[in-house]
Amino acid sequence: MSQSRPSRRRFLRSSALLTAAACVTQRSRRAIGFQNANDRPRMAVVGCGSRWDQRATIANGPHGLGKQFPKFADIVAVCDPDAHRVERAQGLVKDWLTTKPEGTGDYRKIIDRDDIDVVHIVTPDHWHAKVAIEAMLSGKDVYCEKPMTLTIEEGRQICEVQQKTGRVFQVGTQQRSIPHMLKAVALVHEGRLGKLTKVQCAIGGGPTSPQLPIASAPSHFDWNQWLGPAPMTDFRSLQGARNEVKSWSRTHYEFRWWYEYSGGKLTDWGAHHVDIATWGMGKTMTGPVRVEPLMVKHPVEFVEGFPTDPERYNTATEFNIKAVYADGLELTLRHDTDNGILFEGTEGRIFVNRGRLTGKPVEDLENRPLPEGALESLYGRPLTDHVTNFFQSVADRKPAVSDPQSHHRALSTCHLAGIAARLGRKIQWDPEKEEIVNDAQAQGLVSREKRKRFEIEM
Repeated sequence: MSQSRPSRRRFLRSSALLTAAACVTQRSRRAIGFQNANDRPRMAVVGCGSRWDQRATIANGPHGLGKQFPKFADIVAVCDPDAHRVERAQGLVKDWLTTKPEGTGDYRKIIDRDDIDVVHIVTPDHWHAKVAIEAMLSGKDVYCEKPMTLTIEEGRQICEVQQKTGRVFQVGTQQRSIPHMLKAVALVHEGRLGKLTKVQCAIGGGPTSPQLPIASAPSHFDWNQWLGPAPMTDFRSLQGARNEVKSWSRTHYEFRWWYEYSGGKLTDWGAHHVDIATWGMGKTMTGPVRVEPLMVKHPVEFVEGFPTDPERYNTATEFNIKAVYADGLELTLRHDTDNGILFEGTEGRIFVNRGRLTGKPVEDLENRPLPEGALESLYGRPLTDHVTNFFQSVADRKPAVSDPQSHHRALSTCHLAGIAARLGRKIQWDPEKEEIVNDAQAQGLVSREKRKRFEIEM
């Protein structure tokens, strides 16, 4: 399968030089009028699964991802290796915009189109970096669902390309656009908890599976293309699960529970909560110096950091992992207790999740409110929803609220937790060099080898 990769050399040949002027392209000029029906960006969707599709049917709901975008952009192409999902996505877009988009199973047909301004990436994690990098190199802005990457190395690559191309990049960590989440971060930054000492992220445990038999991939599903950069392996599936897709498998939705394609709960929910925790801690441009797995349980045995059973889910089901920063501040990720983020300081504590913000410092706001404009200052512009924030950035070329650089740092902590969990030992991290110290085996897990013809070229 021949792969068309827009390398940096190709980008330099086909685009203006990487200067501020490169941002003022025809795409950008059209995007500036994004609220004008005649000046709307043209958008493509890569990955039309449940995150985009099924939940998109919830009108104006917080999870209605697909349906939020037509307010600002024309969806002109949809892509998925599952032909049934492509067909369903085409129908949804036609209902929203009256025009049926192009449908394809090959994302390269989107990357190669010069008339597409924005790419919405809703693929499994192992595809995020390749699609995002090629999209930016071809002059497109990117909205990428979390977690941004499968590995730490991929995060560095995305940040490098985004900085050099000047493309707008929003990570789908929508908690950054929830007002009471911002209020929690502002309370910490304003010193309402005193000196911050500990932060706890409770992100829930991962599921297990029975033994999954080898099966034939459905005729409408391109298993090879779905695997992409990941190692070739047998398709496995078993019906009867009590989950979103009613089956256990290595693919749709359930990819989250295989280290080959994801990081389990450590990156699935960790990408959300550790992002807010890191923001509150003021650690968005650094990382921990030590990560220690206090307790980890996996559903299969591991040898030298790799699962030994290809027939069962392999990501961690239970865990308590501590990350320590240079100043002694501690961040823990655990599977138990109430899902959310607990900030503890010398003068108080607050708890926040998507449903509530509690704690005495919150109650004290009645008599001692935050300074006027505190949330807007933190957010970088007037508060809005996450998708609107992205298209405002597409229009004015300013950074979106969930930028790749800060997300890379937060997600690196999640990836490091996963590496420590897989090896079952403490690891030392140099946040300046972004390297694991004195442990070549652990350092080897900072990156993943890509399957031939699915490599990332920059």
